[in-house]
Amino acid sequence: MLESLNTVVLSRWQFALTAIFHMLWPVLTTGMGIYLVVIEGLWLKTKNLTYYHHARFWSKLYILNFGIGVASGLPMAFQFGLNWAPFSLAVGDFFGTVLGFEGTMAFMLEASFLGIMVFGWQRVPPLMHWVATICVAFGANLSTFWILSANSWLQTPAGGVFVDGKFQVQDYFQAIANPFMVNSFLHMFFATLETSLFVIGGISAWYLLQNRLPNFFTKSLKVVLVMALIVAPLQIFVGHLSAEQVYRYQPAKLAAMEAQWETIPAGTSASWSLIAIPDEATQTNKVDVKIPGLLGYLLELKPTLDSPVLGLKEWAPSDRPHLIGLIYYSFRTMIAIGLYLAALVSVTVFIWWRTGLAGDRLGNYKWLWWGWIFAGPLGYIAVEAGWIVRCVGRQPWIVYGQMRTAEAASALPPQVVLFSLSGLVALYTIFFFAALFFGSRIIQKGPNVALPVPGLRNAEELEIRIKMAEHQPDSRPLETQQ
Repeated sequence: MLESLNTVVLSRWQFALTAIFHMLWPVLTTGMGIYLVVIEGLWLKTKNLTYYHHARFWSKLYILNFGIGVASGLPMAFQFGLNWAPFSLAVGDFFGTVLGFEGTMAFMLEASFLGIMVFGWQRVPPLMHWVATICVAFGANLSTFWILSANSWLQTPAGGVFVDGKFQVQDYFQAIANPFMVNSFLHMFFATLETSLFVIGGISAWYLLQNRLPNFFTKSLKVVLVMALIVAPLQIFVGHLSAEQVYRYQPAKLAAMEAQWETIPAGTSASWSLIAIPDEATQTNKVDVKIPGLLGYLLELKPTLDSPVLGLKEWAPSDRPHLIGLIYYSFRTMIAIGLYLAALVSVTVFIWWRTGLAGDRLGNYKWLWWGWIFAGPLGYIAVEAGWIVRCVGRQPWIVYGQMRTAEAASALPPQVVLFSLSGLVALYTIFFFAALFFGSRIIQKGPNVALPVPGLRNAEELEIRIKMAEHQPDSRPLETQQ
């Protein structure tokens, strides 16, 4: 029994490691792909050569993230057959099919057109290159759709029945479009896009703080602001809808998110916990600061609820989530970051409206650029925190209400899992520092404005015009393509 428990715990730790690390890279590629589509489209529409050089500069970071994302994702896929063989056997008819769709439809589409996006600037017409960039971005986000569909099915299984411990698919479309799927995909879609926008904005702010190529990076920041002004509030709204779904379909997870031990009866005021110190041993909160009526407004838009909010004590300890403190504060971390990012966008847009964010005035806003630099990694933290809530809060079930995590792990010796876990820690450490090294080199070097532009006959003349434009007080479009 002890050996089995250790194997399950180690396998869970290994999957958590691979998921948390792998998540860092596709988050940026899926969101930055959309930014590249926008920035390249602006180049084709306005003929502003600065947009072309933005597309070339930011695509370098895209390529770096794509490569590490592929390398770090392979161990994650192999684990289903190695560490979680009983799970794969039980649900493979659906789960494996959907992951196969992700590989054949989405990843292959992204990888196929990536070569044109990277090497095709001088080999295909500009419009064809833009189409390739669109296909790359679409493929990356199609991957998000299939992965979120599969994971949402684990949260709300649909489209079939379990017979003798094996899931038999009766309706693939119903299984794919399970109750959690739409909001889960939208929440992740906006999360990746918002994270990418603030990474781009944070890097742009770093250049502005140094007064390095101010007109160039003011332009990228303005594009980020226009997009983030739409994305940031939408992400908060979709996050709210996702929380409502948890209230409806996974009440035990909601109780863990709120560290709610006692049931709040229908018709009574439902307060929202601001700060708490959960104690699972005593099934109480040592500290619990609440805002009266707020949970009711969040769940049903009124202080008193029509339905009860069930407390953790409604379930036996073996049937409810553990690590309540981790779930509770991961959820609040995600909320706090979302509000900070939305506030930062609002403040920056207000300053833009008042001053125009002109190149000769940017030195007055060092505090603002530090705010953007600080925001750069926050999106990653929010995404990881959200997945902790989503997956740790689902426990003890791997398929909610149908299959326990302890039943899904392969019967491997603990030392074997520990060996593979240690190897992955070492490998991912190398990947991480390699990404920091090459990423910092790309950022330190900056954009290469001497790159030849499709359609221009004299690259040397272009370089002179770009450098002259960098000394102008505004960011007016340069000459159009010939």
